[in-house]
Amino acid sequence: MNQLSRRIPLVDGLVKVTGALRFTADLPIDGLLHGALLLSTRPHARIVRLDAAAALAVEGVHEVFWHGNTPADFYNSSIWFSGQKALADEQMFPQVVRHVGDRVAAVVAETEEIARRAVLLIEVDYVDLPAIFDPEVALGHGGLPLREDDTPTFLNPVAGETFVCGDPEAGFAAADLIVETRVTTPRSHHCAVETHACIAKPEPDGRILILSPCQSVFAVQAVVGQALGLPPEKIRVQKTPIGGSFGGKAEPILDPLCAFFAVKLGRPVIIRFDRHETFTATRTRSSVTGWMRIGFDVDGRILARETYTLVDIGAYCTGGNYLPSSMLQRLVRLYDVQAERYSGRAVYTNTVPAGAFRGYGSPQIHTIAEVTLDIAARRIGVDPVVLRQRNLVGPGAIEPWQGLDVGNARGRECLSRGAEAFGWAGRYRKDVGRGRWRRGVGVASATHINGCYPGFHEETTASLRLLPDGRAELVCALHDLGCGADTTLAQIAAETLGLQAPDIVIVPADTDTCPYDLGTRASRMTYICGEAIRRAGVSLAKSILAAAGLELNAQADDLSLEASTVRHGHGSAMALPDLAARLATRGIELPAATESYRAQANPGSYAAHFAEVEVDSLTGRVRVTDYLAVHDVGRAINPMLVEGQIHGGIQIGIGYALYEDVAIDRTTGRMRGDSFSRYTLANAPEMPPICVLLVEEGEPTGPFGAKAVGEIATIPVAAAVVNAVNNALGTELTDLPLSPERILAAIA
Repeated sequence: MNQLSRRIPLVDGLVKVTGALRFTADLPIDGLLHGALLLSTRPHARIVRLDAAAALAVEGVHEVFWHGNTPADFYNSSIWFSGQKALADEQMFPQVVRHVGDRVAAVVAETEEIARRAVLLIEVDYVDLPAIFDPEVALGHGGLPLREDDTPTFLNPVAGETFVCGDPEAGFAAADLIVETRVTTPRSHHCAVETHACIAKPEPDGRILILSPCQSVFAVQAVVGQALGLPPEKIRVQKTPIGGSFGGKAEPILDPLCAFFAVKLGRPVIIRFDRHETFTATRTRSSVTGWMRIGFDVDGRILARETYTLVDIGAYCTGGNYLPSSMLQRLVRLYDVQAERYSGRAVYTNTVPAGAFRGYGSPQIHTIAEVTLDIAARRIGVDPVVLRQRNLVGPGAIEPWQGLDVGNARGRECLSRGAEAFGWAGRYRKDVGRGRWRRGVGVASATHINGCYPGFHEETTASLRLLPDGRAELVCALHDLGCGADTTLAQIAAETLGLQAPDIVIVPADTDTCPYDLGTRASRMTYICGEAIRRAGVSLAKSILAAAGLELNAQADDLSLEASTVRHGHGSAMALPDLAARLATRGIELPAATESYRAQANPGSYAAHFAEVEVDSLTGRVRVTDYLAVHDVGRAINPMLVEGQIHGGIQIGIGYALYEDVAIDRTTGRMRGDSFSRYTLANAPEMPPICVLLVEEGEPTGPFGAKAVGEIATIPVAAAVVNAVNNALGTELTDLPLSPERILAAIA
């Protein structure tokens, strides 16, 4: 058993680097038709006339689809399973468009070139309607979000969450210092290398097959069924390789359209967005305005905290109604706060819809809280590291909202180890630097969840069976988003079976062959799916040893699995391919095992990040010059992949702090950052030297002690960078991103 804590390369790495792996747009499908969309140029308008005659006259065009000839069923693109109740406000082609980039019509043709040329010939007349781009203004457009017949009103707030514990008023009354802030976080885009694409294909049995680079085949099945009014058994979904997601492909956006077009035309249909369409017609991270008030005693202990968040979810609900409660869930897991008051609301605006994005509310709420905490530390005169250490929760703490045990929480260890490794005591300075180039350091702590427990259907099923060649097949509805989840989970399975990770044959997620699973979301893959796989592996190992005992005339308890071989303590052995061959010869079914795992806990993953920045006070430009990330991961199944996740999370977080914003124009509703030429990322020249330290103290409920790292990797980054800039300049900047204009205005 030697597969754990090893830097094993990606099991699909070779086919990726050689170009042999075929993504959705590469798949050879006979008779494939191509769709192209006409997107709204208006932020809020009623379509009063649509003339498709010129488009239909183009040779090679098969059909033009719009609200006049497509289903008008309302659906919600963020549901996870068939029958799930959620605010349904989307339509395939609405008669009233609600943001620039909303769907107006589609052309399906023999080639993508023909479809894109023809779609430009469609004539549309609009009647403009009042548009709202400011979430604070949106609150004035108030009312219930649904009518009595469950049709949407698009009134605000869409959803909200409130929570009180302890006595906040008494806590603030006893406080020696009260700090209040207003922090804003931007709308950022996922920027996956692969743009959105989908293929739908009619099947001979009357069903529809959808090939989708998705995060949950069952979510695709549910959303398509809701949009088209079809039962789940009429829809089969297979996951295709995915070229990055970060949450952007959690919601099926093109899948309902492709499915309907394929059914109507009787031919397979593909829609592939270009980069501009992926920016303007898919999803972004929600922007959040947060007001926070914290009361401290003279030693820096938090006596009371009050938080109000306003979440801009854009034109459609999607999963935005969960964000106020999601942010609360993350907020109360990090610090021991004696009295807490929280209120969060989500509102519609006439802007591109928000959706899942790495961390799902955590980057926003932790940025608000950690920037506020640093401002408080400066005003109190306490070192920011010391202030955090005095308030962080420890192992076994019970968070106050859901009453859950946060598990083996090692946030304190992350902070202390990080401060020592970073040389914090020698680098942190309370005085402001002078001259053009000013350096500062910042720190931020964070936590995140491991799965959806106690909400939703948080369980999964894994099946493993011995193959004739001695390898093992794994069926578990897995959705690797490109980050190496398949490799990590293969290592877990291999560890239980005495195999190597490449010996685990993973069957792609398929609604026909896999049991139900929520998919890749909520940092659940390693912690939830990994534990189901571990249990299935242990069960299969027992079956293999029992079968081998009969062949070797030995007790199963005296046998072990190692290096693809069953070994006896007295020296006899049998290779797994030989065992499989003997069983097959006698007509005995090869050993197999299936195990279901339902979560009983939701521990926290913890982190502390440290950043050094250099600020050019003449231009307002910021350069991150050094970075340290310390993560409580329980146990790193594959340290190389864990470090890679953290490096990628830091890149997203630096962009979030300094550059990234789709920049919705508050007058026209148009997205200014709608392409890579207009949307600034943290590219290789902007990346600092990065050091990663892992705290591996084990999580008792995780597979081999492991817990999640994928989302928490990016959560503390923005706050650490912002705090470093404020340390360098002596400012209290709270509006992200920290553009040069904002920095120059602050130091003017």
